[in-house]
Amino acid sequence: MTTRGAGPGRAGGAGGKRRRLVGQPLLYAISTFASLGVFLFGYDQGVMSGIITGPHFIQFFKAPGPIEVGSMVAVLEVGAFATSLAAGRIGDIIGRKGTLFIGALVFTVGGAIQTFTTGFWMMVLGRIVSGCGVGLLSTIVPIYQSEISPPDHRGALACAEFTGNIFGYAFSVWTDYFCSYIDSDLAWRIPLFIQCVIGAFLAAGSLIMPESPRWLIDTDKDDEGLRILADLHGGDLDDPIAKAEYREIKDKVIMERESGEERTYAAMWRKYKQRVLLAMSSQAFAQLNGINVISYYAPKVFEEAGWLGRQAILMTGINAIIYLLSTLPPWYLVDRWGRRPILLSGAVVMAIALCFTGYFIHLDQPYTPNAVVACVIIFNAAFGYSWGPIPWLYPPEIMPLTVRAKGVSLSTATNWLFNTLVGEVTPYLQEVIQWRLYIMHGFFCLCSFVLVYFLYPETKGVPLEEMDAVFGESEWYCSCLRNICLIIIMLLNVQFIINVYSR
Repeated sequence: MTTRGAGPGRAGGAGGKRRRLVGQPLLYAISTFASLGVFLFGYDQGVMSGIITGPHFIQFFKAPGPIEVGSMVAVLEVGAFATSLAAGRIGDIIGRKGTLFIGALVFTVGGAIQTFTTGFWMMVLGRIVSGCGVGLLSTIVPIYQSEISPPDHRGALACAEFTGNIFGYAFSVWTDYFCSYIDSDLAWRIPLFIQCVIGAFLAAGSLIMPESPRWLIDTDKDDEGLRILADLHGGDLDDPIAKAEYREIKDKVIMERESGEERTYAAMWRKYKQRVLLAMSSQAFAQLNGINVISYYAPKVFEEAGWLGRQAILMTGINAIIYLLSTLPPWYLVDRWGRRPILLSGAVVMAIALCFTGYFIHLDQPYTPNAVVACVIIFNAAFGYSWGPIPWLYPPEIMPLTVRAKGVSLSTATNWLFNTLVGEVTPYLQEVIQWRLYIMHGFFCLCSFVLVYFLYPETKGVPLEEMDAVFGESEWYCSCLRNICLIIIMLLNVQFIINVYSR
């Protein structure tokens, strides 16, 4: 094996021609930059909520009805769902870095179409194109982060990414608020244009980011993979830790090749059914636990509490700041407590907050609006601390290298599928079962507690190449997982029927 790049790698700028980041500064720089991908995801989700109520937006689109507004907002998820399924295959072919670049570029093009839109259908097209970029970014960024992170920092860095997502959401809300003072169409075009600037910056930066060393070694680019591993460990190609990690990855790759293991979705399902189901269930319950229901209801709550017009956006911005701050504790806790305690405690707090939300709405007393606002803030904080970040961390770390991109693409597609499902049925359920809707999602939280308690193994501090030791892939385990899922689905159907007929 050659030592291409050994000179600069050893010198780290001391005797080389140019200085470059190595060690932890390189790791943190990569993580910060990659977080722009999820920042864009959060920004694009939040930016529409503020501009669709603006007078200039309404006038430009000739007072769009609820179906038109819903279409402009929701079609993002159509594009995201489609490309999140394709992202696994794309990530295996052109690498994590190339997929990141394409996702950022597609997102930027979609943002430009939205910014310079001339009417409804052009806006819908722009949202679909941006959604395609979001699907690629939301799939590949967690994979990339997990593959460049050391085991003892992997959780913290993944949680920091989710903070970037919520920061993007909060930033979009405050951008909408300040731009609402502009008395022209720029009030909504500027917020849309900002996402183009950030997307272009991410696309340009992805060209100088290093590729995932695990993908490089898996595709027989061993010298380059070793060099990047050495850079992540300080820049010395002779570093024993870097060489040991390289050998562990390479041995795993060789072993999987010699076993004749296929890399198709069907082969992944046959051999890693347990991990695929856990990865998909984590993203499904991230939506079923009620975050989008609460997000959709929050503006109405704030209006009921007396926050009208621009003040409602201001109140949403304050709530977004609290939501953002709640994502910081997992940075410290996830690699100390582990994944399970955070998910379990979050599920309990969220269930309580949702049940009290429904209870106060049912009472319909003068204090109801303020009480519900408090419950919303508590719920958002609990979600931001637990079921927000962990479902983005868990799937890429439990899936093996050979099918990691495909497994994560399925889990991310599950997120977008349930995101769309919850978004579509929420308005109907708010009319049909009213306050019971929040009790139902509180029950979902309890179901997620049961699932995690009995079936989610702890992955704290486990190297990616040693994850097989955590999962037995036994038929008994998979049978238990299927049975518990079926029981949960049956109970949910029973509760829904009870809710409908107890009106």
